[in-house]
Amino acid sequence: MLLDPGMNLTLRPMRYPDFYERYRAAIRNTWTVEEVDLHSDLADLTAMTDQERHLINRLVAFFATGDSIVANNLVLNLYKHVNAPEARLYLSRQLFEEAVHVQFYLTLLDTYLPDHDERAKAFAAVEHIPSIRDKAEFCFRWIDSLGDLDELRTREDRKAFLLNLICFAACIEGLFFYGAFAYVYWLRSRGLLDGLATGTNWVFRDESMHMEFAFSVVDVARAEEPSLFDDEMATRVTRMMEEAVAAELAFAHDLCGDGLPGMSAQDMRLYLEYVADQRLRRLGLPIRYGSANPFPFMELQDVQELANFFERRVSAYQVAVEGNVAFDETF
Repeated sequence: MLLDPGMNLTLRPMRYPDFYERYRAAIRNTWTVEEVDLHSDLADLTAMTDQERHLINRLVAFFATGDSIVANNLVLNLYKHVNAPEARLYLSRQLFEEAVHVQFYLTLLDTYLPDHDERAKAFAAVEHIPSIRDKAEFCFRWIDSLGDLDELRTREDRKAFLLNLICFAACIEGLFFYGAFAYVYWLRSRGLLDGLATGTNWVFRDESMHMEFAFSVVDVARAEEPSLFDDEMATRVTRMMEEAVAAELAFAHDLCGDGLPGMSAQDMRLYLEYVADQRLRRLGLPIRYGSANPFPFMELQDVQELANFFERRVSAYQVAVEGNVAFDETF
């Protein structure tokens, strides 16, 4: 089975072709940091209010290490336990994409924070800014949750692994990052920071694919060993999501203060609850909050790539596309 100990190296016969197709799709979605023009954002930053600049500074401070944390968990905990070569192909590609994201955010900080001391503070945010430190500690706790577990020998081992996988897919990539993206798209809806929004479009696409791959691993493991997803597992996942929402809401209060036009901590609370319910529903669990999406600009973000069809570079879509092109998501 997928979580059996070992290192299967044989791609034929292929046991999980869906993972291989996800790897191929990721290759077609290649982009590079050099394609993103962040310098066009500098005039917007100069014209912003102090509160808006505070939001941006906190946001880039979170970006400074967020993807590095995800990459560490991928290397330390995911690659060695998902025992299918086609799945490991995808994880190898994901690690490359996390490296591109790290490079993008490094370039973002170098551009937005030209002062050396300000950049140093941003990179040290996980130690000195409470709202970012709390999110990082949540991540580190789940990285460490597998301890020195080298093989998934028992049912409890496999449940522990799935909890780690779900945490990074649903709570970190699927909630912490989605919360960050919402601030970017709120700024874009006001005509601000187009360069940041362009790069975020591509990061958003990558993160959505990472999340769906992880959920597919959960689906397979659950189908192969249904007893893994018992009532205790469902309760732990829901509590994990509640904790993630609370941590991200504290970050929202830090960023938004008393509120900005079209963006407040209360709005973000509803959005985070809405996203958390989406993740729980995807995992086949009851929703927790029942909140509606308060941000119409997030409903539109999936079609943003179509807005300037004749102006964007071809790399904004897929490279080397063959055959028919279809949209998989309902807009």
